[in-house]
Amino acid sequence: MKIRKAKREDAPAIGAMLEEFCAFLKSIGDDTDFKCNADTFLRDGFGKNPAFKGLVADNNGEAVGYLLYHFGYNTDLAIRIVHIIDLYVRPEYRRQGIGKALMEKAGEICDKAGGKRLFWSVYTPNKNALEFYRRIGARHTKDMEFMYLPLGK
Repeated sequence: MKIRKAKREDAPAIGAMLEEFCAFLKSIGDDTDFKCNADTFLRDGFGKNPAFKGLVADNNGEAVGYLLYHFGYNTDLAIRIVHIIDLYVRPEYRRQGIGKALMEKAGEICDKAGGKRLFWSVYTPNKNALEFYRRIGARHTKDMEFMYLPLGK
């Protein structure tokens, strides 16, 4: 198993995994109208000003997991952070250390950029994800709530 940077050629595999992930989230109650797919991965993840970067878990040429992230900053602590947008490992490859390896690689990327923290959100009903993150030592943020303000159409 190799963890490497995502490439344009990974779009079909990552698009398929995005669909799997979204179907799972819907099955546990998420009513989001998911829009990310292979085309949006290519549109927004590459080019002159990419919105995010990606990592792929590569098993002999087959993408079996991915992690998408972007850089940010925490003004309270005056530190750079890596914000993880998505982490997904295909079910048949779970519990083999792949998710942990993806997180560790994201941590290395953060550290090399002078960052001090990985940060992400978890859909509360996703108990498997919460258990996984706790197992790898993640801490829960109890005093914050995520909010958003829709803009435009």
